[in-house]
Amino acid sequence: MRAGADLARFQAERPRLRRLAYRMLGSVAEAEDVVQDAWLRWSRATDEVEDAAAWLVRVTTRLCLDRLRAARARRLAYRGPWLPEPLIEDAPVDPAERAEDVSVAFLLALERLSPLERAVFLLHEVFDEDYAKVAQTLGRSEAAVRQLAKRAKTHVQSARPRFAPDAALAERLMSAFLSAAAGGDVSALRELLAQDVVMITDGGGQRSAALRPLVGQEDVLRLIRGLAWREAVAAIPPPEVRAATINGAPGLILRRADGPTTLVVQPDSEGRIAALYLVRNPEKLRHLAG
Repeated sequence: MRAGADLARFQAERPRLRRLAYRMLGSVAEAEDVVQDAWLRWSRATDEVEDAAAWLVRVTTRLCLDRLRAARARRLAYRGPWLPEPLIEDAPVDPAERAEDVSVAFLLALERLSPLERAVFLLHEVFDEDYAKVAQTLGRSEAAVRQLAKRAKTHVQSARPRFAPDAALAERLMSAFLSAAAGGDVSALRELLAQDVVMITDGGGQRSAALRPLVGQEDVLRLIRGLAWREAVAAIPPPEVRAATINGAPGLILRRADGPTTLVVQPDSEGRIAALYLVRNPEKLRHLAG
C-alpha cells in the first residue's frame, strides 16, 4: 500500500525533476539517470518525508551537482565545441517555465556558471523557488545563496540573447538556409546570415565537425563552401529531413546513412540568422535512433 502511494507521489513530480536535471546537466540521458537515482533514494526513504516535492528537488539537485563536479575534467578534454544534448519535446507545461529557458543559447550561457551558481539560478529564476527554499536545498545560508544568485544573473544576462525569436521566423530562416546551403547559393546565404553570425558544430571527435566555433559571415561561408560542410550536412539533400521542436525552438533532424544531425537556428532582431547549432555527436543522439 505504501509503495503504491510512494510511486504515485514520485510520478507526479517526475516531469519537473527531469526538466531540472536536463537544465543542470545539458544531457537527456544523464537527466534520466539522475531521476532514476532520485527514485531509488525516494523508495528507500522513511515515512518521515512530509514535503515530497521539496525532498525530491533537493535530492535531484544534489545528484546533479555531484555529476557536474565529476564531469569537469571530461568536459575540458572534450574534442571541439560542446553543445547540449538536443531536447525533443513539446513546450513546457509548468507555467513558471518558458521555452527560451531550455534554448541552446540559454544552456550555453549556463555553462559560464559554477555548479552551485547554476543550481541557484535555475531553482530561483526558472523554477521560481524562494531563496529560503533554495538555501535549504543546497545546505547553504540564505545570504550565501543570494550572493551566488547575483553573480549567476550577471553572467547569464551578459551571454543570453536579448531578442526572443518568433517561431515562424525561425522556421523560415532555417528552411531558406538549408536550401541555399545545399545549392551553394552564396548570395542567398549572405542575405540570411548576420554579419557576426556564430556557427557551432558538435561532433565530439566522433563525426566530422568544425573544431572551433565559427564567427562571422566569411568564416561560416568558408565552411559551407568546403568539404567540411558537405560531410556535416551534405550538399545533396539527406534522405530524410524532419521538422521538430528542439530545445523549445523550431529545428530539423537530418538523417543520413551515418546517423542523424540536429539543426537549430537563432534569429536576431533584424530577421537574420544570429547563430546556428548542429549536433552530430552520436552519443548525444542515441534517443533519436529508429
